[in-house]
Amino acid sequence: MLMADEQRRDVQGGLTDEEKRSNVIRLAFSGSAERFEEFCRTVRQDIPDGTAVVLRGSAVTGQRWKDGAPFDIDGPGTSDLDLTLVGDEAVALFKLTGFFVPGVHSRPVSEDDPDIAPSLIPLRETLMAMTGRPVNIQASRDVVIQFRGGLLDQPYLTLVETPRHE
Repeated sequence: MLMADEQRRDVQGGLTDEEKRSNVIRLAFSGSAERFEEFCRTVRQDIPDGTAVVLRGSAVTGQRWKDGAPFDIDGPGTSDLDLTLVGDEAVALFKLTGFFVPGVHSRPVSEDDPDIAPSLIPLRETLMAMTGRPVNIQASRDVVIQFRGGLLDQPYLTLVETPRHE
């Protein structure tokens, strides 16, 4: 029974953690686990302490949720990467005008909305240069990620875990 429970937790949207990771490496990093790990290291170095990071969207699933179109359908580098920083300090990086739900779930820093979290612009530019594709960065409280992943079954890949305090 425990094994079945563990297996269920490991699956979101029909994908295991390993399948999600494999999709991301294959689709967004041209099959290079080294480039993926470098991306994760860069993110880890530039985020506030105590912040987790997840990657959502078509890089994880292989297709857009709106219409089911494959990742990079419009050509190499055309699909974006959707990073979500999770935690209080990450949420605090966004201006009040930069939220879908104030203080809980931000809009993404993107080409269309770069001024809502100015301190994240250098990280975004670095990540875009590394990947050759748009990278959008938003912030949420943990409850939003739990709701989307657990209740709505929307897959995400954890890139940076929140440090556990003992």
